[in-house]
Amino acid sequence: MSGTAHKGDDEADDRVFKALAAPVRRRMLDALKESPRTTGELCSLFPDLDRTTVLQHLRVLEQAELVTGRKVGRERHLSLAPLPIKRIHDRWIGDYARVAVDLLDRLDRG
Repeated sequence: MSGTAHKGDDEADDRVFKALAAPVRRRMLDALKESPRTTGELCSLFPDLDRTTVLQHLRVLEQAELVTGRKVGRERHLSLAPLPIKRIHDRWIGDYARVAVDLLDRLDRG
């Protein structure tokens, strides 16, 4: 992403940062990174949380567009949606990483 961010981009990024702020939500994303899961499977991975709490955390992840869900019969299948994280990477990390790689390359040749 080049240039300045638009208000819509900032609001979307705010939702992503809010979603990533909670350790339990990051653990949910880690579980979905391993493989898509049903809501029930995800709930069973967090036995210390009741189903309502897991669903509230899922709602935050879905509002940030980090998780997508689709209905298959009576089950809801959840998947990680990595594009919001890539957008943040591209906006704040990508340029810095390129500069660091270029610097290391120059030092290596140097």
